[in-house]
Amino acid sequence: MAAFEYTAIDARGRHKKGIEEGDSSRQVRQTLRDRGLAPTSVVHAAASRDGKSQGSTPGIRVGWRTMAPLELALFTRQLATLVAAGLPVEESLHTIARQSDKRRVSALVMNVRAQVLEGHSLATALNAYPSAFGQMYRSTVAAGEQSGYLHAVLDNLADHTEQRFESVRNVQMALFYPILLFVVSIAIIAGLMVYVVPKIVGVFERTGNELPFLTTALIDISAFLRGNWWLIAIAHAAVALLARWFLRQSEFRLRWDHRKLRLPIAGKVVRSGNASRYASTLAILSTSGVPLVDAMQIATEVVTNSWLKRRLAEAVQRVSEGSSLRAALEGVRYFPPMLLHMVASGEASGQLDSMLAKVADYQQKELTRLITTLVQLFQPLMLLLMAGLVLLIVLAILVPILNMNQLVS
Repeated sequence: MAAFEYTAIDARGRHKKGIEEGDSSRQVRQTLRDRGLAPTSVVHAAASRDGKSQGSTPGIRVGWRTMAPLELALFTRQLATLVAAGLPVEESLHTIARQSDKRRVSALVMNVRAQVLEGHSLATALNAYPSAFGQMYRSTVAAGEQSGYLHAVLDNLADHTEQRFESVRNVQMALFYPILLFVVSIAIIAGLMVYVVPKIVGVFERTGNELPFLTTALIDISAFLRGNWWLIAIAHAAVALLARWFLRQSEFRLRWDHRKLRLPIAGKVVRSGNASRYASTLAILSTSGVPLVDAMQIATEVVTNSWLKRRLAEAVQRVSEGSSLRAALEGVRYFPPMLLHMVASGEASGQLDSMLAKVADYQQKELTRLITTLVQLFQPLMLLLMAGLVLLIVLAILVPILNMNQLVS
């Protein structure tokens, strides 16, 4: 069976949309007619976006299907709960699909269920949707199926996805106010320079008196912004496109990523973020029974810094040759000492899985604290900067007024 997205008209003439399973579109149309609906469109869920299936079999491979972090966390928790309750995987997927109020998610889950009904394993079905389920996610599910403890592995995976979502959301919420403040500040300053300042300062120019340097500079800047705003916009767009092109070049990207690691403040954020991501992925894979070398290869792929990724690939090679995990990670050079010490302790005590989980949690909290501190510092600095710019504009306007009063007196 495959999943089909349909559009139909009911007895009252209202349009209805939904997901229906069937062996063919003809069968789905007949099912809809039996329910008193007049189908106007029935297409494979895999082909609903672009009009054609993107895989060798209808409804198998859909490159554009994806899930938001919250949707993935909710799906994983629901699946873990239903499987732990004793429901078969296909029934669990069917329940989740019916529960979701988003057609996109429901169609994706129904397509996964269709593959499970055809005899494929859950991990194999998830492999058709790499944009929705990452390599770490799919490998963890595969390890759970092979070990026979899918419910326990799904429960751990649900905890992991929820923690990742909470961490990302906390950072986004912390950054929301400073970014909003920055945008509003730029808009206010631009509005003053382009619309307000010329009208006020124009009065002083008509008096014929010599204007102070600050006022003259303000007039020149305002005139430049009003007369060359299009040139400024083109320059910004050109710089953005040029930077994007350079970052796509592997050698330049490698050098840039290496330099970022050595920056005073931003470098610590980059190091902590990648260490947290690597440690948490390695922890969930190792706990799920994935061999260490395979877990390291998968965890390397979630690292965003290309220079770190290259060094971690070398660490995988050293571990496969018999080196300890601690020694291999120490060769990367930019991982926090706490991570290295806890990995060494875990290897020595035979509790590497639990130590990896603890250090992953520690690194994530450390990253959250660091970003929160930077955001709290950024807010007053942004207010001071905005106040300073407004003060300069006010002084540029008030100084000529004070000079005119002195001349009159």
